[in-house]
Amino acid sequence: MFGFPFNELNFIRNFSVNLRCYSVMMMPGQEREDVDVGGKIILPPSALDVLSRLNIQYPMLFRLRNSHAERETHCGVLEFIAEEGRCYLPHWMMRNLLLDEGDVVSVENVPLPVATYTKFQPQSVDFLDISNPKVVLEKALRNFACLTAGDMIAIRYNDKSYEMCVLETKPEKAVSIIECDMNVEFDAPVGYKEPTRRREAPEEEEDFDYTKVSKPRFAVGMTADDDGCPGISGHGHEAGRQETGRWRGRRRRHPQRGAQLRLPRGQHHLHPQRQEEGG
Repeated sequence: MFGFPFNELNFIRNFSVNLRCYSVMMMPGQEREDVDVGGKIILPPSALDVLSRLNIQYPMLFRLRNSHAERETHCGVLEFIAEEGRCYLPHWMMRNLLLDEGDVVSVENVPLPVATYTKFQPQSVDFLDISNPKVVLEKALRNFACLTAGDMIAIRYNDKSYEMCVLETKPEKAVSIIECDMNVEFDAPVGYKEPTRRREAPEEEEDFDYTKVSKPRFAVGMTADDDGCPGISGHGHEAGRQETGRWRGRRRRHPQRGAQLRLPRGQHHLHPQRQEEGG
């Protein structure tokens, strides 16, 4: 179940094996934090021996499947130093697959297309505190070999872990991110609320009391124009005689508008044609 007999290698066309999985914390020796925050696993040396004899596509990418829970994800391989019959997975990967310590997981070598687009959703609004999230994500994804839509991955920044849900990947549901030019988009974090804008109340216009406006005073014989300004009635000498008080010489209207010019006393308002005739 957990080995690769030499006499069976001739019948193997694809790498597929069932191994008991454990979290990275269960590995003997020093703690490997770099494995726990990435997307690569540790396999036994016998797996490398079989893979080297097969005509597989590089880089080595694998599909992990929990047949009991019908859950699967994809990963790369970091080292071949696990005990025979065992493999070590990051904690977030075991949680996605609904695996406990010592459960059996199926490991199969698969080719994946290169990623062109990925959309992430942070699981906490604390992710907004990062000044340049794309740079941080790009650095964190160097520890990953592939991504699967629906996975909940974990990245570390400034000694703090941030969970990210992979909402969408293109061109397929599972993609390779090794040496790729990938467009990245972020969705609003879980729990984020758009700030509400307060609408300023329109300023109320003050009621204007038109009864308190003083009306212009007119001298005797004067009339008001349409714009409320006084005009002069009469013609020639009569107009000059009516021009009295504060309005004397104050207002002149252009002759083209049909109004009369105020002429000095003793001069008559003549039509241009009549002036030529008189000349």
